[in-house]
Amino acid sequence: MERTLIQESQPASAQKAQYSYSMQTQHESRPTVWVFGDQLNRRIGALSSATPETHRILIVESAGKISSRPWHVQRAHFLITSMRRFANQLRNEGFDVDYRRAASMRAGVAAHVAEFKPSHIEVTEPNSYVARQLVTSLGCLVVRSNQFLCHPDEFTEFTAGKKSFKMEDFYRWQRKRLNYLMDGNQPIDGRWNFDEENRLPPPKTDHDRWATPKLTPLDDIDQQVLADLPPNVWGHKPTGVWATTRTGALQRLEYFVEHLLPVFGEHEDAMLESNWHLAHSLLSPYLNNGLLMPGEVLDAAVTTFNAGKVPINSAEGFIRQILGWREYIWNFYWQYMPEYAERNHLGANRDLPPLFTNPNATSMKCLSTVLRGVEQHAYSHHIERLMVLGNFALIAGINPQQFTTWMWNSYIDAAEWVMVPNVVGMSLYADGGVLATKPYASGGAYIDRMSNHCKGCAYDRKKRTGDDACPFTNLYWDFMLRHQETFVKNPRVARQVRAAQQLSDVGDVRATAQSILLRLEKGTL
Repeated sequence: MERTLIQESQPASAQKAQYSYSMQTQHESRPTVWVFGDQLNRRIGALSSATPETHRILIVESAGKISSRPWHVQRAHFLITSMRRFANQLRNEGFDVDYRRAASMRAGVAAHVAEFKPSHIEVTEPNSYVARQLVTSLGCLVVRSNQFLCHPDEFTEFTAGKKSFKMEDFYRWQRKRLNYLMDGNQPIDGRWNFDEENRLPPPKTDHDRWATPKLTPLDDIDQQVLADLPPNVWGHKPTGVWATTRTGALQRLEYFVEHLLPVFGEHEDAMLESNWHLAHSLLSPYLNNGLLMPGEVLDAAVTTFNAGKVPINSAEGFIRQILGWREYIWNFYWQYMPEYAERNHLGANRDLPPLFTNPNATSMKCLSTVLRGVEQHAYSHHIERLMVLGNFALIAGINPQQFTTWMWNSYIDAAEWVMVPNVVGMSLYADGGVLATKPYASGGAYIDRMSNHCKGCAYDRKKRTGDDACPFTNLYWDFMLRHQETFVKNPRVARQVRAAQQLSDVGDVRATAQSILLRLEKGTL
């Protein structure tokens, strides 16, 4: 692999200006660049053109934000530690950094203005709807973001005049305009995607070939952040698997493209009890908080592919995740917020059940395994999110807003722009089909085919009625019956609805479903 693609670098302006601020007056009036905790990169927006001679930096650590939710301890630690280390990096470059711990973001800005009286505050377009409202209300100078490869303005141009389009259309457009895996105007190898090659069940042996990146030992900064966290955090404490510096994130990228990308594709949808990440990159946290930029991740993958070290199905499958789905979800969020977050098309109003906060509250092996993984690592990969947790929340009728909040609290890579479309639209069909053309509902047969969870489970995935009926299998059929009027006209699931209507044991299916849901609510499923 060519290290030049992913080596650490600084803007030339930063290199020549290191430590120059010591010559300046401490409270000199000059612009401030306000950096949010998910924009931790010198190349992002307003910070890219700042120098220690011309700008002061403001980073606000909001106590109100940190204490507002029961965050997973690794999520809270990752975000705050990354912020504090980035502030130190900027200080080492010569910047005057006001790292301000305040009751709220607004209070932190107000205190900064009162002390330093900046000529104005520059800020890169924030990554959430609420944050953009905040910077507008404060009169900040907002700079266009380059943190994603497709800006919402470009997405608007792409969608102009189109009555409808799919993510696949967007993905192909992205491939063409950014020239990834292209041969002129056509895809390399003559195919746009290799999904069929990337849906194999888990291998029966060799489960250790997907090794976890080397851990980073915790230091005094890590320990101080952990000591500063509120008492309502939960989950296993950090082990060093998640990097909190750009250098560490670049090392994780290099490890992925060299060791895991070559075997990523074929089993990317598989699930294993014995391995919590398989060949997944584990790079999403760094992409989402700015420690990595999407272009450099894609370039590293393509360089390794061009060197003949990665098969086309692995390279394309990974590039599709970054260039296609991630960018599509980002732009979808800006098309439909803020009202989109409150949609509940199917009227799913069951409260979040106890098993989501206590994996021991269920004997379902697939659910308990994934939930314990979240408890241990603040992470599970995309199929576990969609086809285990999301699928179960969908067929059990769990409230989409409560489930979104739980996901947001729990995952190391969570952000509103990630969780709202993926949960409300993709997982729970709460938007009525705006994002996904069908509900992603399935029974125990899918779990059995794509994982080893069903072996030794207390429930029988082949049974849809009775005390030992698989809750996935039973609730899948009950879901189709509950929503038959909604889905019988949907060409992608109409056949399944009609099959449910023709079951000979409809009454028993519904009675078993009521028993399962009652046990779910009591935490005894």
